[in-house]
Amino acid sequence: QVQLVESGGGLVQAGGSLRLSCAASGSIFSINAMGWFRQAPGKEREFVAAISRVGGSTYYGDSVKGRFTISRDNAKSTVSLQMNRLKADDTAVYYCAASPLVIVPSAAPRYNYWGQGTQVTVSS
Repeated sequence: QVQLVESGGGLVQAGGSLRLSCAASGSIFSINAMGWFRQAPGKEREFVAAISRVGGSTYYGDSVKGRFTISRDNAKSTVSLQMNRLKADDTAVYYCAASPLVIVPSAAPRYNYWGQGTQVTVSS
């Protein structure tokens, strides 16, 4: 119904920057919020950031607030995550997710659609 494809992952030095993008296709009328999650080896899936389709309200996990910025382009059905001052602890597979909820959720089960993930590796 909805397909999400992430891009932009890669290897970066600590303190550097990386920009991830997520393209949505299919029945995108059902999407009211889009977010980013990440999962590192041996750790739980973690909420990173989210944004509402209407109004563009943004939300961030405590560990990335002040360093990451989420943005959207509704005309292109894309969401981006600008990651600055990266740390080794940011190393993870990053997943784009979409939710029908108008009140932007931070819990993974509230997201109905998921991308395949893109690897971000930060070297120290």
